[in-house]
Amino acid sequence: MNSEEARQDRERGLAFVVKSQLLSVEDVSRALTRMAHEIIERNLSVEKLIIVGLQRGGVAIAERLAKQLAHIAGVPVRFETLDVSFYRDDIGSNPLKTSSRTTLSGNLAGSTVVLVDDVLFTGRTIRAALQALSDWGRPDAVQLAVLVDRGHRELPIRPDFVGKNLPTSLSESVRASLEGVWLGVKPQ
Repeated sequence: MNSEEARQDRERGLAFVVKSQLLSVEDVSRALTRMAHEIIERNLSVEKLIIVGLQRGGVAIAERLAKQLAHIAGVPVRFETLDVSFYRDDIGSNPLKTSSRTTLSGNLAGSTVVLVDDVLFTGRTIRAALQALSDWGRPDAVQLAVLVDRGHRELPIRPDFVGKNLPTSLSESVRASLEGVWLGVKPQ
């Protein structure tokens, strides 16, 4: 976990105490390579793909995934970012500290959007992302890629592409980035 992530957590009033590292940099790289191959296999082509990283945690992972897809397929893959802060259903109970940049533009019709996030937990961020995508039209398909699926879904959302399934308890936290995946606890 790098110092910039720790700084952003402090700004948002979050705390994360590392218990153990579950995936190394190399493990994350292998998982993203495997996921890229799975995305190509499922979609047969990357020409109509738009890789959309969810702010904050999914952006770097999505960018790396888009580069990996382009490398494997030999053609550029469109990469965008999406901030779903204003679409969340808990905005009243968790007021925004800051919002992030959305680069998504143009109509999504005729494309396949691959939403990318770092950790899938309750599914509420993905619900917000699906609602936000509707402001840019109706893509032919929306697929979900996550580096870590930790379970505990509150909504009927399931990822299409998963780097690692990590069953956790509700008292644990998971931090995932290109540098690795850590299991932690929330201080009381």
